[in-house]
Amino acid sequence: MNEAKIYTAIGLMSGTSMDGIDAALIRTDGQNVIEFGPSLTVPYEETFKNALRRVLGPAGRAAPGAQDVDRQLTLLHADAVQVLLTRAGLEKADIDIIGFHGHTVHHDPKNAVTVQLGDGRLLADWLGIAVACDFRSRDVAAGGEGAPLVPVFHAALVRAHANVPKPAAVLNIGGVANVTWVGEGEDEILAFDTGPGNAPLNDWMRAHIGQDMDRGGEVAAKGQVDQAIIEQQLAHPYFDRKPPKSIDRQELCQGCAKGLSLEDGAATLSALVAYAAVRGAEHFPAPVKTWIITGGGRHNPEIMNALREVVNAKVSSADGLGWDGDAMEAQAFAYLAVRAERGLPISFPTTTGVPEPMSGGQVYHPQ
Repeated sequence: MNEAKIYTAIGLMSGTSMDGIDAALIRTDGQNVIEFGPSLTVPYEETFKNALRRVLGPAGRAAPGAQDVDRQLTLLHADAVQVLLTRAGLEKADIDIIGFHGHTVHHDPKNAVTVQLGDGRLLADWLGIAVACDFRSRDVAAGGEGAPLVPVFHAALVRAHANVPKPAAVLNIGGVANVTWVGEGEDEILAFDTGPGNAPLNDWMRAHIGQDMDRGGEVAAKGQVDQAIIEQQLAHPYFDRKPPKSIDRQELCQGCAKGLSLEDGAATLSALVAYAAVRGAEHFPAPVKTWIITGGGRHNPEIMNALREVVNAKVSSADGLGWDGDAMEAQAFAYLAVRAERGLPISFPTTTGVPEPMSGGQVYHPQ
């Protein structure tokens, strides 16, 4: 394969927050990002969210109704691709490959298990475009954590940006938060899940007032942080484990704010994101000069304020660097799809704990 080829790729991401599908277009050779294209988010309808929630957990694809959810999820992603193509003024034939993450319903790398819903073969045949999917299985089978997978993309962006002082940390706050530490050297990279992201806060808001999130941090701003709960959560053995490491959204802070008022619970769960990141920073090879925040959590002023209060470095949103913080995970899976097609590594000993850099992903070409 011609290593100089520039691919036009679409990335698709359905995160643990379960808010919808992120889709983004980039042009890349799998090493350098040549150009960012349009991106969008297609929200899930509440009926589908509820169906998806019912199949979360160890049963995975064997859960009742999982096959129907698997097919529906795949076709919703196909619809998102069609909308993105229309927005970009492109045809299916203009796209070389799609990176399809699917939706993680269970992640237990200690027992060599990771399960994502989504049918890559169906998506490839439905759209008539090559699809790379199942990015985590090979990593987990080799003894890796299977997550996070976006660090190689974060590192490429940081190293290509002249105005980012290094070492730098890219903190992606989705349902679970993960961080990429990027040093000055070409191979200096470390990545792991820091712990709770938006998921506990979103679950709290849904359970109490039926809202998907604390928009603008308005509820948390009226509350007080319960430091005893923060300390109790940070005593979990996960935070002392050396990275690379990853964790399922169900493992931390399940009902940890029980008994608090709506406002105090929101304030505590927002602050927990920042304190977990600080615990993660204890594992960095060297202190960072800047934290770059991406993912949905950066839209919450209370989470951002908490980060600025507790981390000992500059904190800024990815958007201030000219990146699209809402699209970065989807962009990353477009990037990983090209790397999978080219056989380039997507995970490393210092990002997922695999024995050596390794490629991954299953590529389906349309029949």
